[in-house]
Amino acid sequence: MPEIKLENITKRWGKFFGVDNVSLDIPNNSFITLLGPSGCGKTTILRMIAGLETPTEGRITIGDHVVFDSNAGINVPANKRKVGFLFQNYALWPNMTVYENISFGLKNINEEMPVLNVEAKKTGDMIRALASGNRIKEIVEECRDKNGKIDEKKAYVKLIDNYSLSIYTAKELFGLKIHEASNPQNAAAAKLAEYEDRMSGIKKKLAAEGKSINDKYEVMKDSKVLEEKRRLTKEEIDSKVRACSRIVKIGMFMDRYPAELSGGQQQRVAIARTLAPEPQVLFMDEPLSNLDAKLRLEMRYELQRLHVETGSTFVYVTHDQMEAMTLATRICLVNNGVLQQYAAPLEVYNRPANLFVADFVGNPSMNFVEGKGKAAADGSVSLKILGDITARFVPNEPLNLDEWKKNRNKDIADKQAELKERLSKKGAVEKSNKDEVFKYHVQKVEEEDESILDAPVVTEEDYVLGIRPEAIDIESSGSIETVVYGAMPTGMESTLKLRVGEFLLTGVVFGSAMYTIGQKEKININGKDILLFDRISGRLICAGSLKI
Repeated sequence: MPEIKLENITKRWGKFFGVDNVSLDIPNNSFITLLGPSGCGKTTILRMIAGLETPTEGRITIGDHVVFDSNAGINVPANKRKVGFLFQNYALWPNMTVYENISFGLKNINEEMPVLNVEAKKTGDMIRALASGNRIKEIVEECRDKNGKIDEKKAYVKLIDNYSLSIYTAKELFGLKIHEASNPQNAAAAKLAEYEDRMSGIKKKLAAEGKSINDKYEVMKDSKVLEEKRRLTKEEIDSKVRACSRIVKIGMFMDRYPAELSGGQQQRVAIARTLAPEPQVLFMDEPLSNLDAKLRLEMRYELQRLHVETGSTFVYVTHDQMEAMTLATRICLVNNGVLQQYAAPLEVYNRPANLFVADFVGNPSMNFVEGKGKAAADGSVSLKILGDITARFVPNEPLNLDEWKKNRNKDIADKQAELKERLSKKGAVEKSNKDEVFKYHVQKVEEEDESILDAPVVTEEDYVLGIRPEAIDIESSGSIETVVYGAMPTGMESTLKLRVGEFLLTGVVFGSAMYTIGQKEKININGKDILLFDRISGRLICAGSLKI
């Protein structure tokens, strides 16, 4: 599967930037999730890679082929990019059976491809299946109904799944009646000899023409596979349909119509239809959003398995951070059309690049605690938090805060200069949906309407601590006194709202202990994954521990 590369991709409508200067490398065989709130630009990115949307500027490369380049005037149409697209609403034809839906795209293929000797393929498949007559009998015997009669349709599906056959070959194998023989092994051996003779005849005929076949039954001449522009044969179409249905486990539903299937089964049909043409890349736009919670969880496991079995590159759009965390090899987090962070799921969770990422990823959400203070010579930062509590933030790694702020200022200045240069070019448009530092939420007992409050004056001494709920532990030796403000037990854990003065903290306590509202407890903030954010830029400074 190919690598996908996006370079400075922008998509705008007038002054509104749906995607703003995004650069992205999607490695071969990866599972990438485009994550972000509704309207952030993730679906637009997906559609631009697929060719369903034309970027305003930038360059897109799939494998060795440039499929879009605004400067060179290249824009390869979607049907030439060899990508599969799985839509949110499945888009199945209601008047077609499952088989017809899956095979629909295959019937329209007409391109250069290897010449296949269909007769040799069917003969080879029969030889492979006839190697064990006893196994054939076992498979067919499993298909008897409660009256002891063999369900032929079920037997065909079983033979297809066990031997990777087409329906035509499965019917031929069943028609030999190996399962009815008193000694199925001998009966299979006799038929095997016939098919081996047939294969020998096919090879001799090809040899007389100076040709041969490889292990895929493709015709070769002078050690090269012959190719011609052609359509797929019925045997090839059926083999591909059956292979895809086997992967997503819908072999028994081939004669049904979409209306006769559950939501999960329709989803599987849509996946099979997308996989059938063997696309280079598989794109999915929130494909599980129409399913109930239990089925959505099951389908996540199916997609994980599918990714491993197909070896394809998956690009998956979702606004559900739990889906992104559980499925992805890397998460691409987008907000307001701008790439916020592109990293492995646990890195995004444990080391979010900024306040937006920290707030968006995690359930329950991260606690944000404002602090004011100064850095000491050893790199630690003394802070006043939660009203009048004195704390000391100790970085995991050596920290020179003055140097960090100097680099931050340089980076901000460089970006402003880059923007100014960009706007000076002919035809440049200023972005109407301006980028701003994320407005994080500090939980309080009495929430104030922020829209009527004056903007706070932020100085170099202002910081924000990010504390994951699991870092808050209830301990008898705790250094912070709290009152239980709310408790939600789920069995193996409880999510608590803990009041500290006028502030609220969210904590997750594992175990089946019961907590009541008004109950007094003491807590400690433990671990080395407490995050220190710069309040001016919203960027992560470093991770460390908190001493109260």
